Amino acid sequence: MSGNTFGHTFCVTNFGESHGPAIGCVIDGCPPGMALSEADIQPDLDRRRPGTSRFVTQRNEPDQVQILSGVYEGKTTGTPIALLIQNTDQRSKDYGNILQSFRPGHADYSYWHKYGIRDPRGGGRSSARLTAPMVAAGAVAKKWLAETYGTVFRGCMTQIGEVPIGFESWAHVHENPFFAPLADTSALETYMDALRKSGDSCGAKIRVTASGMPVGLGEPLFDKLDADIAFAMMGINAVKGVEIGAGFASVAHRGSMHGDGLSPQGFAANNAGGVLGGISTGQDLEVSIAIKPTSSILIPRDTINTAGEAAEVITKGRHDPCVGIRATPIAEAMLALVVMDHALRHRAQCGDVQVNPGPIPGQMPGHHPGQMPA
Repeated sequence: MSGNTFGHTFCVTNFGESHGPAIGCVIDGCPPGMALSEADIQPDLDRRRPGTSRFVTQRNEPDQVQILSGVYEGKTTGTPIALLIQNTDQRSKDYGNILQSFRPGHADYSYWHKYGIRDPRGGGRSSARLTAPMVAAGAVAKKWLAETYGTVFRGCMTQIGEVPIGFESWAHVHENPFFAPLADTSALETYMDALRKSGDSCGAKIRVTASGMPVGLGEPLFDKLDADIAFAMMGINAVKGVEIGAGFASVAHRGSMHGDGLSPQGFAANNAGGVLGGISTGQDLEVSIAIKPTSSILIPRDTINTAGEAAEVITKGRHDPCVGIRATPIAEAMLALVVMDHALRHRAQCGDVQVNPGPIPGQMPGHHPGQMPA
């Protein structure tokens, strides 16, 4: 199976299955000389890992990362960095009833038709468990970008199911299991408790940003920064839509509103989401993703089996009623991997990232994409 390596200069090859002995990745292209240890990576894995609240899957994986290569005396050597995460809490017997049938909305059907064989245990290779190695690789990229350019990545949930989530402060995101920028998440807890008891699932919308961005990243025509961001986000399990900046709200804009005005003080708005012509402007990257409802649910559904006969399927086991709850650190990681890859590609071609920064990059305080500045 090809298609398991992400990036061109900062390359991440992902391996493993949901119920195999381990999962992990190999990072090739990390610059040498950066201090790196498991302690730099583990916090992001802890944010993503299962079993952290009653609102997510109760599979209890510690997700402890091991660095197997590419680091000597605490610093990266420039050689491949191998990261390993053991699977310790598999329960494969839960999937015995779907060995010969396909879960609606899941990759079972397409994997079986493509390869002629599939691993039904937790979805095998198609499982969201395989996002853990990408979060680990993203932590390495985040560290290098923070030390080199001061770039910071943040994310939050902006909608769960049909419930919109307002923005109060980034400070609240780390204080609740939803990654919601709210002080009070009791309404979300009530909503999710009812959903979980019903045996059903829901989708979510996630916002992820990168601030302190260098100017000039992106390679038009076909390796534009925003194009690669969309590519990366669509590579996350269950993502069905990506918006950059104002996104689909741009349809209702007039040109007089949508274009981000420039002044000596910077940009008046950020409807472009930090990218013009496929190249970073130095403004915050603003990305939103739509995540579909979890396919593995307890409600009976019509399907077919491998013989093409009508069947009914109920998915037992431990599943997220909303996979979007744990998606925030995944989206942050994928955005960081895109920026890291483009930063190294830009340095190889153009040298200094901010040769001609132009006007002071920024945006008016309190402005979000899709809104007119005050």
